[in-house]
Amino acid sequence: MREAQKTLSGVARVTALEGSRFLSGLIGSPVHFKCENLQRTGSFKVRGGYVRIAGLSASERAVGVVAASAGNHAQGVALAATLLGVRSTVFMPEGAPLPKVAATRDYGAEVRLCGAVVDETLRAAEEYARETGAVFIHPFDHPDIIAGQGTVGLEILEQCPEVRTIVVGVGGGGLAAGIAVAVKALRPDVRVVGVQAAGSAAFPPSLAAGYPIALEAPTTMADGIKVGRPGDVTFKIVGDLVDEIRTVSEDALSSALLLCLERAKLVVEPAGASPVAALLAEPDSFVGPVVAVLSGGNVDPLLMQRTLRHGMAAAGRYLSLRVRLTDHPGALASILRVLSVVDANVLDVSHVRTDPRLGLTEAEVELHLETKGPGHCADVASALREAGYTVSP
Repeated sequence: MREAQKTLSGVARVTALEGSRFLSGLIGSPVHFKCENLQRTGSFKVRGGYVRIAGLSASERAVGVVAASAGNHAQGVALAATLLGVRSTVFMPEGAPLPKVAATRDYGAEVRLCGAVVDETLRAAEEYARETGAVFIHPFDHPDIIAGQGTVGLEILEQCPEVRTIVVGVGGGGLAAGIAVAVKALRPDVRVVGVQAAGSAAFPPSLAAGYPIALEAPTTMADGIKVGRPGDVTFKIVGDLVDEIRTVSEDALSSALLLCLERAKLVVEPAGASPVAALLAEPDSFVGPVVAVLSGGNVDPLLMQRTLRHGMAAAGRYLSLRVRLTDHPGALASILRVLSVVDANVLDVSHVRTDPRLGLTEAEVELHLETKGPGHCADVASALREAGYTVSP
């Protein structure tokens, strides 16, 4: 990893370590963000990709490299290969976000869209490697990749020597494994906590069984850690050196992304916000000072929009409800007056008049409201009921 750090000098940024006053107050100890979302290509992936390709022989470089990824690894490999003068071909799923596809091309890779899910894309890339002789650059399961990602751990210890806990998102395990190797070699007293999305958590059952287990259908909005099976190399390292693996819900991921945007002014993708989600879920269980690794910031604008609305709802700041009323002129205005009194901001209104559940003179209004928190949501619903309306979620 020291050699990887030298290799990356002048290539990968030494990303900032930013304090979070809000989380520090919540936990009762300093909390810092390691901002890999501000790394070149928008994530830590360029570190491992560059170290892996830099280690290839001249003959291997001449044939080129191939990778498969939904986004971050694709961009990291594309930039690393271009910087090293190596031709790269990157396979991406057919449904990959357009900004990530465009960025990968802009970094110099030939992009091929193939497969509905990453597993299918991965098989296509491996087949291409067999047919052409191109070197397959695995997203996480290779010692050079792990060494490159581990430079994040070296930087954390240099920037925050008093750190007691490092929290990092876990997909295939490359970043967590790299950080754990670096940190445990130099500071075995520092706890390393991995975080997985609950719907895509392959490590807990794998660690319990003693070998990597593949999930049948991993699901999560956090595509950066949506990996169905731990790597063979990363599994052993994570099992030996990572102190704990936690899982977080989709609501927690949305709330964490919203917090990063509002309080830290940082654009972070759901995978990158997973350590923040873990801190928010159980703040009393972390020993500080804490460093949370924000692993990436490559979030599709459409996903960002949906996630922020989901996060606002999870935080009690966005309320959807249906109100039944008598359908006559001025009926809607009466509802809006009630909402004005309780200071609820109306974002959207829609009417339903033809439904078997409704009486002949009834209508139903679906309201989308911006609110001030869970207590305010309850106040809004209570005010409508006190005004004589039938309210349902």
